[in-house]
Amino acid sequence: MKANLPIEVDPEIMSGAPVFHGTRVPVQSLFEYLEDNLSLDEFLECFPTVKREDAIAVLEHSKSGLPTAAL
Repeated sequence: MKANLPIEVDPEIMSGAPVFHGTRVPVQSLFEYLEDNLSLDEFLECFPTVKREDAIAVLEHSKSGLPTAAL
């Protein structure tokens, strides 16, 4: 994982699932909320230990990995 991402992986935290740095909130939870048509604000309300800028950084990073459509 890139060092600039606010994610940590530690076998002692949530069985090694990627979590937001300094929390026990799995990064996967953010994507599940969005897949369920919930907003980023709703996610942050449910997980107040996650910083908005950290969630946005993860989303931006995932977006950068998407292939661009051929024109």
